[in-house]
Amino acid sequence: MSSPEQKIVLASASPRRRELLAQLGINFQVVPSTADETLLAGEGAAAHVIRLSCDKAMEVASRTGQSGRWFIGSDTVVVRDETILGKPADAAEATRMLTSLSGRSHRVISGYAVHDRLCGQTLSAAVSTKVFFKDLTAREIEGYIATGEPFDKAGSYAIQGIGSFMVPKIEGSYSNVVGLTLWEVITALEEMGAIKLFGG
Repeated sequence: MSSPEQKIVLASASPRRRELLAQLGINFQVVPSTADETLLAGEGAAAHVIRLSCDKAMEVASRTGQSGRWFIGSDTVVVRDETILGKPADAAEATRMLTSLSGRSHRVISGYAVHDRLCGQTLSAAVSTKVFFKDLTAREIEGYIATGEPFDKAGSYAIQGIGSFMVPKIEGSYSNVVGLTLWEVITALEEMGAIKLFGG
């Protein structure tokens, strides 16, 4: 059993990231970050999610009295062409987003950062997945929005939820689209000595 000083901390309020990490049997604490998520002028999507991932991990790690050694930050955006789509403010904005994604592909880009507070090392990167949408009818868009699922999701949809009906295929990491690129995060945790899967 690890001491409180050795534990892993997920710096996120996202239930999806918590569920993804938990399914691997890793022990961790959830401490939501309060880092500013404003997009900077001229900032590209990959640079944006990497910066926010680092900011989230570092913000929680820097709190006085916060226990833990390894801090995980992550941020996800949906990119249509070169436009970053965030979470919709209302049904009208969700309708516009889903209409713009209908019948075409877009990218989901997630950044991650794993910060070791003991030695000061941080591993971070961004991962991109190509997502294809079916042609959506106005009735499908209206019905999906009525479920309430789009409102706290970047791009106005959840691939792991009801929104899966819209996605015939993806190219790349599924967990990345859900919100946490698991392979990369697990690899970083192993490299930093935070975990050993299967006693390896």
